[in-house]
Amino acid sequence: MRLCSLFLALRIACSAQSTGLLDAHNAVRASLNIAPLKWSDKLAAHAQDWADTLLHRGEFLHRPNSPYGENLFAIEGASASPADVVKAWASESRDYDYATNKCRKVCGHYTQLVWSATKEVGCGVARNRRREVWVCNYDPPGNYIGKRPY
Repeated sequence: MRLCSLFLALRIACSAQSTGLLDAHNAVRASLNIAPLKWSDKLAAHAQDWADTLLHRGEFLHRPNSPYGENLFAIEGASASPADVVKAWASESRDYDYATNKCRKVCGHYTQLVWSATKEVGCGVARNRRREVWVCNYDPPGNYIGKRPY
């Protein structure tokens, strides 16, 4: 199901979901004095399309040849909130060493989240009875090798 499909008659709930995602992103960025992101309906539609595709196919992989940065999150047998999703990505900060600009393990979701040149974000989530797939797209994208995120 689409991010807002359950709430078509209640657009406020859909707006709250988008606002929750944007606020969670911007709280992480604010903690590092990085400019806030703006919500993009265009990126949200792009992300929603990919979330729907991944749920339908039972896959979990990045969209090939996307012009945008992308973070993915999936959960089975439970549900996540926007804050949960962004917190999971932000938790990768423990594996990022700013001094050396290197990851000890996985930290690409975190570095995309805080990429200072990124200006817009849009997200989507697809759900069924067993699984949720969250996708956020970022423009301009981040995670360029050799460049610092902020």
